Amino acid sequence: MTPKDFVTKFKPFALITEQKTGISAVAILAQAAVESGWGKYTPANMFFGIKDTDGLNGNEQLILTTEYSRSATDFKKNKIVSVTPVMIKGEKYFKYKLYAYFRKYSSPEESFTDHANFFLKNKRYSAAIAVGSDPIKFTHELVRAKYATGVNYLKLMLQVIQIIQRYF
Repeated sequence: MTPKDFVTKFKPFALITEQKTGISAVAILAQAAVESGWGKYTPANMFFGIKDTDGLNGNEQLILTTEYSRSATDFKKNKIVSVTPVMIKGEKYFKYKLYAYFRKYSSPEESFTDHANFFLKNKRYSAAIAVGSDPIKFTHELVRAKYATGVNYLKLMLQVIQIIQRYF
């Protein structure tokens, strides 16, 4: 799916999320694009990669994923496939390939709504919510709150925000 098609198709859900939360629809679409590869990877309508903490009640799916950490002993609750030391910008990280439980949804709208509720229910994102109408500031606060483990998440999000703004 092209970025233009992605924005056209999913903009209504992002606008609903913006109305509910005050979070910029552009920021929401950027996150959905980054987390789903512009809609290419959305098993069970999972646009945001929100993990399921219990893996027990049927609203989750087990997916192979990649995570980065500074510690070689993280992610003990998951089935780890591999841990590889890597150097990123001169700093040592560990690249994990592991299976983790992620939430699943019956529709894209359900995914977008749960994403909004996730931010509202988690105090660690209160600074991001406070600047939610500004996609750039919101993204910076998400990174500060450690929303994602990817070391280039901020840079990627800022690039995608620019692309989405062209078609919004």
